[in-house]
Amino acid sequence: MQLLAAFQSEQFTPGSALAGGALIGLAASIMLLFSGRVAGISGIFGGLLTPKAGDIGWRAAFVAGLLVGGLLLALVAPQVIAPTALRSTPATVLAGLLVGFGVRMGNGCTSGHGVCGLSRFSRRSLVATLSFMATGFLTASLVQLAAEGRL
Repeated sequence: MQLLAAFQSEQFTPGSALAGGALIGLAASIMLLFSGRVAGISGIFGGLLTPKAGDIGWRAAFVAGLLVGGLLLALVAPQVIAPTALRSTPATVLAGLLVGFGVRMGNGCTSGHGVCGLSRFSRRSLVATLSFMATGFLTASLVQLAAEGRL
């Protein structure tokens, strides 16, 4: 129940962040060890959009697991996934499309490059992750400045 209490907190807690990161790393390592596949979400999902024979089942199970996990969290602790940033639906859709476009341009997402690529010492993943992070920091700062009327 202590883990659930960490989810319910609105404050950042290093313990829950460390536990979550360790679980993601463990899951990615297990997937690579037992299947030889990288746990990059965009690549796994993209494989469902362009399916190959015999390659759909594990991808569908992986994506379904992500969705079921989110649904279970919504049932157990709905306040954790309640929207905190009030943005319009068109702005949210545009943001999602831009992220998808960036993922395709970068040949992978933060989970593929940031978690799996960096752990394999990939230079390409290092550059991609630094680009993701710098762009995210810059965008968040500009949005905050604009919201405060200082831009």
